[in-house]
Amino acid sequence: MEKLLSELAPAEAGEVKRVLGEGRLRRRLFDMGVTPGARVVMRKVAPLGDPIEVNIRGYELTLRRAEAQCVLMETD
Repeated sequence: MEKLLSELAPAEAGEVKRVLGEGRLRRRLFDMGVTPGARVVMRKVAPLGDPIEVNIRGYELTLRRAEAQCVLMETD
């Protein structure tokens, strides 16, 4: 099932299918290792929903909700 990274629940996992967005935001996500095929596990969501913490490529990464909405996932 396809979902945006921002829609994952804590402990839910999936694989990055596509990175949406353009320009600097897209480049920034790629630089942080958010690339197609990368395995992502949602760790935590802040009480107000922003930011979120995920585990990707063996490290913890904190993203803003707006950034996470640019990542299309294929969930397990």
